[in-house]
Amino acid sequence: MTGDAVAALSFRSDVIKMALPMIRRDIWSRVRHRVRSLSTDQQRSSAPRVFSGIQPTGIPHLGNYLGALQSWVRLQDEFSSVLFSIVDLHSITVPQDPAVLRGAALDMAACLLACGVHPDKSCLFQQSRVPEHAELGWILCCLTSMPRLQHLPQWKIKSRSQRNDGSVGLFIYPVLQAADILLYRSTHVPVGDDQAQHLELTQDVARIFNRRYGDFFPIPRALMSSNKKIRSLRDPSVKMSKSDPQQLATVRLTDTPEEIVLKFRKAVTDCTSEVTYDPENRPGVSNLVAIHSAVTGHAPEELVLQSRGLETAQYKMVVAEAVVTALTPIREEIHRLRGEVGYLTEVLDRGAHRAREIAAPVYDAVCRMVGLR
Repeated sequence: MTGDAVAALSFRSDVIKMALPMIRRDIWSRVRHRVRSLSTDQQRSSAPRVFSGIQPTGIPHLGNYLGALQSWVRLQDEFSSVLFSIVDLHSITVPQDPAVLRGAALDMAACLLACGVHPDKSCLFQQSRVPEHAELGWILCCLTSMPRLQHLPQWKIKSRSQRNDGSVGLFIYPVLQAADILLYRSTHVPVGDDQAQHLELTQDVARIFNRRYGDFFPIPRALMSSNKKIRSLRDPSVKMSKSDPQQLATVRLTDTPEEIVLKFRKAVTDCTSEVTYDPENRPGVSNLVAIHSAVTGHAPEELVLQSRGLETAQYKMVVAEAVVTALTPIREEIHRLRGEVGYLTEVLDRGAHRAREIAAPVYDAVCRMVGLR
């Protein structure tokens, strides 16, 4: 090796020695910055966040409004981060008319906005527009056992009503529900009594993931509705349902005052004419009192006192009038919004964009933890 080459190597070595401390400081600076960023992200992601969803299968009914949608509106002012999803992927677990389903999301958006869901206070979006829901659902399916799903009462009930004992989608949709919630690292979920076990599944799946791959998902807590469950007007032994084949059983948000009055006039009660609140022994009359209480904000006991001297037939009309008063502004706003297709589309487009901004990094982190990236 020539003298010049040796000198050049010596010079480079000296330069490297001088530069190493600077390189180390730069690396550690980047590491500390990254740690601080992760810490900040962790704090943000663990901040309270609400998630809930509703299927776009028909117009919401009085029970949906009193049991869920009213609380959705309140939650917008109680939490800084709230996501409401029109869960159309769940709706196809049973057969749907494609032509009807295509417009169902816009119809549901109109109903939710008319009830008071505000796109500036919450993120309202269509589930199928955020593909990470289904993708995370698959990962969580691989962590969930079949016996765990078989124990859910909804599967036992719904599979008996479907041909061929129900579809695979109907069997695993509670895991997709878990993905809906966990995809946004949600901390709170408004649920009714019939959904409590599905939230327990979500909590179990989150714990399984955290034990296997590291502490990542918060364990979501239930926000139980304080309203009484609204029963069918024709069969008070079951809850009010959008899919009830009896037209007089369910009051929909788009029903006219005349339709509402007719349905309450035909509501099942009993042979006793006095108005009392006794859900166990007088479920029909007690359902009317529960509805009256929910739409007026008065306690059932107070309403019973106010109704002393009225026969149940007369009381039905009192309740019908209260429901008409509560639902008329909503019905009129739904009809107005249905004519604003461009606005409804814009709301769902904006909501899907906001939802993906939250969902994409969470799903990316999950994939890295699992080993898919």
